[in-house]
Amino acid sequence: MKNAFCLLLCICLFKTSLAQTDSTVLYYSFSSMPAFTITTIPDSAKFTKVDLIKKNPAIIIFFSPDCEHCQKETEKLTANIDLLKKSKILMISAMEYNFNKKFYDDYKIGDYPNIIIGREPTLLLGAYFKVHSLPGTYVYDKKGNFVKVFKGNIPVEEIALVLNP
Repeated sequence: MKNAFCLLLCICLFKTSLAQTDSTVLYYSFSSMPAFTITTIPDSAKFTKVDLIKKNPAIIIFFSPDCEHCQKETEKLTANIDLLKKSKILMISAMEYNFNKKFYDDYKIGDYPNIIIGREPTLLLGAYFKVHSLPGTYVYDKKGNFVKVFKGNIPVEEIALVLNP
């Protein structure tokens, strides 16, 4: 009886070790945007989900100021900003203020009222979205529901098509 119990216990432990963990990314499980607070560049003001979702589609882009792909994506984004004029674009970086401020100045982000650059040093949003490569672009509709994710560089026209099919 003792051997049968040990065998049953070993089988249960073995089956448990083979069980797969749920690797579903949270933005697929919950269609609405998570709550967040970031610090904006250049004024260091607090910016939240409520500020982002105001009857406009939202595009969240995770980037790093020293990432060449992110720099190219920003050039394409600003060159084609008319395609996304009804959208709020939130560019989030974990880098220090001075790196983000230089990026803000170099790409003249202040000239584009629908682009906000923010700093999120806690990386909580990055963990929520499971960001593993930059740039990472997450698109939400005007109701704040998740629509699509783009990994790496993506033509601005493709983002615009998702928002305006």
